Amino acid sequence: MFGRLLPTSKRSFESLSEEEILALAIASEEEDARIYLSYADSLREQYPASAKVFEDMAEVEQTHKNSLIEIFRSRFGERIPLIRREHVRGFYERKPDWLRKNLPLETVRAQSEAMESQAARFYTEAAKRISDASTRKLLGDLALAEQGHEDIARMLDEKHTPGEVKSEEDATAHRQFILTYVQPGLAGLMDGSVSTLAPIFAAAFATGDTWSTFLIGLSASVGAGISMGFTEAAHDDGKISGRGSPIKRGFASGIMTAIGGLGHALPYLIPHFWIATTIAAVVVFVELWAIAFIQNRYMETPFMRAVFQVVFGGSLVLAAGILIGNG
Repeated sequence: MFGRLLPTSKRSFESLSEEEILALAIASEEEDARIYLSYADSLREQYPASAKVFEDMAEVEQTHKNSLIEIFRSRFGERIPLIRREHVRGFYERKPDWLRKNLPLETVRAQSEAMESQAARFYTEAAKRISDASTRKLLGDLALAEQGHEDIARMLDEKHTPGEVKSEEDATAHRQFILTYVQPGLAGLMDGSVSTLAPIFAAAFATGDTWSTFLIGLSASVGAGISMGFTEAAHDDGKISGRGSPIKRGFASGIMTAIGGLGHALPYLIPHFWIATTIAAVVVFVELWAIAFIQNRYMETPFMRAVFQVVFGGSLVLAAGILIGNG
């Protein structure tokens, strides 16, 4: 275990022989091809055009790998040393497949661009640190090849995802973001903000004790967050509705529910009752108008309808809590 923490657990790039550099290049090209195929598999159902782009990019990587193998055979024979990126100090590492699943389309595109630019920079910098002429030439050629990959990626992107297709895929990605994160998060924020108004302000005016009010608000917010999170995750697996991962939706709903309640519970950490209550009321005002804005911005709800549903409705709940507390 401790050996993994030591800097000597990885080879320095300067210590690699030309044979090992070629073997590392072969392994890197093969790994990148697999990553592109993984991207293609994850995108194929929703974004078939972009999936085709990554399939073609994987073929390009395989072509470069085969060329490198031929060079290796001509110089060093049939036995390729086992050396990968994770064996070399300072070399960029790729995340495993299970950490690349269900990524947003724009994230996948950005990561693929970063892969090629990182590879080009690495080979360019490596060539500067190598004194052997043939090795420097090899690294320079690899750097040019990686830079060429970026141009190939752009050409493939234009071929398979012309403007109208890319716009359609971007719209699909935006819609998926709304369904997976914004909609359940907004529902949670509304529930947490509105449903906790009555118990928190009723407790505040009934007891006049800020610490007790805070504890009641904290328990109500956390309890509502857990309940909303489990409910959202359990009632729809997303396969038919297309709303995405139930776990992601559950976290979005649960966290935003708790935040919605904690917003006007936290001011009661202030020991002075009327100062805490005034601040809590201001927070409620901001929360309700923020929810109305989000509804109008992302859910396309007419602004006045959102104001009536959220601000007016929340004000009634707040008034009910104060009346009950004073009763």
